[in-house]
Amino acid sequence: MNEFLISIGIRGNLEVGFLPVVLIFLTAMAVTWLFIPRVRDYAVERGLGDKPNERRLNKELLPNVGGLTIFAGVIAAMVLAIAIKPLLLATVNIQLLSIALGGAIMVLVGFIDDQFELPSLFRIVVQALCAGLLIVNGIRIDITWLPMWADVILTVIWVVGITNAVNLLDGIDGNVGGLGFITAMSLLALSAQFSTRGAATLLLAALAGACLGFLRHNFNPSRIILGDAGATFIGFTLAAVSMLGTLKVGAAASVLAPVVILLVPILDTTQVTIRRILSGKRPDTPGKDHLHHMLLARGFDQRRSVVTLWTATLALSVISMLLQRVNPVVIILSVVITVAALAFVAQQRILEVKRTAAKLET
Repeated sequence: MNEFLISIGIRGNLEVGFLPVVLIFLTAMAVTWLFIPRVRDYAVERGLGDKPNERRLNKELLPNVGGLTIFAGVIAAMVLAIAIKPLLLATVNIQLLSIALGGAIMVLVGFIDDQFELPSLFRIVVQALCAGLLIVNGIRIDITWLPMWADVILTVIWVVGITNAVNLLDGIDGNVGGLGFITAMSLLALSAQFSTRGAATLLLAALAGACLGFLRHNFNPSRIILGDAGATFIGFTLAAVSMLGTLKVGAAASVLAPVVILLVPILDTTQVTIRRILSGKRPDTPGKDHLHHMLLARGFDQRRSVVTLWTATLALSVISMLLQRVNPVVIILSVVITVAALAFVAQQRILEVKRTAAKLET
């Protein structure tokens, strides 16, 4: 029996087998998928959501507490991970706790911001402090030919930049949820190539599952949105977990891998910042100049716009895996699973909308 458990990855030292990854993924997805309707009903009852205005696309109150469910799904899955692989998790216990604590702070501050609109500077300072929390616990960019102080500065820029870049893309249904799922799956495929990155693999499986469970209710027309709490949590977690080994290398291709995967939010934030500065506006000024707004202006509906951005992210993920010389079979399998999962949850949401419309007609 013990040998069987070792063979499927339940027992053993630092290696992560297939089954633990699948169990953690499914746990995060199930918790998020099933928890959202209750959270949504509570949010509607309490008026916790985005009210319609000239900048938003929704026509009625849209609950913005989806990030709470994603956080709950990830935490539930990681509790299971600790039970399944206690020895593995113990080796990086402080690092995982620092990511969980930083993520919890993102969710708390984001939730308050969703309801009361905190100053941008305050949110950036909090994000920088959370980046510092990662650094003091050994999670940082570690480029061999740079001095440590430069690595620290790059780490803060990376964490704050990716957190905000992902958050800024959260303007249409399903965009950040899908981006988070695709990116987590791609980083998981990279991480799974190395037995020393088992903790990162498990955390990425939890995040991917939670994002997929959320998309079941967030694909257009959405019933709930992430809010800043969810978008900053996804961005922060992706930025942090990518440094649990992926960036701690000297090879240029390995350093570029997470950058290429996250190029869509990076390019979006870069072009928005440049546009607003050149027009004399503050970079944090609200506007309709993001990539998804450009697609909508070209006549794309929300579904086509989000699928276009998903496709771009997936294509960049494939390029990143090729740069890392990942086995072609692994790349193909990763793409097939990712596309099939996205198609499944999108279809589930579309069918639900059709059933609801049919009931209203009768």
